[in-house]
Amino acid sequence: MRTIDKLEKIDKTLNGCCLTIGNFDGVHLGHQAIIRQARQIAGQLDNCPLVAMTFDPHPVTILHPEQMPRVLTPLPLRTALLELAGVDYLVVLKDSYQMLTLSPQDFVEKFLMKTISPKAVVEGNDFHFGYGRSGDAKTLSHLGKTYGFDVTIVNAECMAIDDESIRVSSTLIRHLLHKGAIADAAKAISRPYRLMGNVIKGRGKGAELGYPTANIDPHDQIIPVDGVYAGFVSVADTLEELCRADQKIPAVFSLGRAKTFVSNHPLLIEAHLLDKKSDDLYGKYLAMDFIDFIRTQQRFKTPEKLKEQIAKDCRKAENILFDKEK
Repeated sequence: MRTIDKLEKIDKTLNGCCLTIGNFDGVHLGHQAIIRQARQIAGQLDNCPLVAMTFDPHPVTILHPEQMPRVLTPLPLRTALLELAGVDYLVVLKDSYQMLTLSPQDFVEKFLMKTISPKAVVEGNDFHFGYGRSGDAKTLSHLGKTYGFDVTIVNAECMAIDDESIRVSSTLIRHLLHKGAIADAAKAISRPYRLMGNVIKGRGKGAELGYPTANIDPHDQIIPVDGVYAGFVSVADTLEELCRADQKIPAVFSLGRAKTFVSNHPLLIEAHLLDKKSDDLYGKYLAMDFIDFIRTQQRFKTPEKLKEQIAKDCRKAENILFDKEK
């Protein structure tokens, strides 16, 4: 897959392509369905290129910075996932206020047709575009007839949660992570949720207890609710390599504020690797793939009580992860 991050780099290679536009945050089941449909249409159109157009940063960051959401998938991870899904070209629009305030018609006429001139456009039925999200799927279909490209609208993907059918969306996944519903979040994105960051120096309390941890600083991602989790870790030298890594090193994750030792401490994001040393990871990038929630955070009366609980957490994580690997 080729990534194009400047408009002047777009050439006639993309003319007549099959295009899909979106934030694609999470690259969840709904996004995957759109890309599958677009891949099929591209094949029917003499194997024309499949182009995905995304935004970086999220448009809300430009228009309403006070509402800026943390992301599920930073651009490097989004790029890797879109390539895996079958996209040929990824066009990354560096958001500008001028671009985001175009009317739906101007976006199509003055930008889309002049830069890419697609033969087909594929979107979800909740698609909105143009200033104030004033354009929708019907608007796009009408403009397609005017400017000569076919429009295909893909119905939303749904999943069952508590016996209720719910539409899969980035908002839903954020909600699931915020309440610790890791397994449901994984179903919505068809893979474990991945939190990534560079390994930083920690307090050393884990090592003192006999359970050394690798601490990470995540890259503006949504952080699941405080708690202890079972999961797998991958390690790489760069963020780009990490996005494609799948080492599946079993681990216990702790997200919280060290209530046993101090009363006011910044959020700590730690991974205790169950079969690998964590003290040689400084300078590396580490990914946490969340598999299951073990327990909430709590304060222990003594370090010894905390150590006993960590041992129980490790045994439970081993059982969970062993079953997962069967």
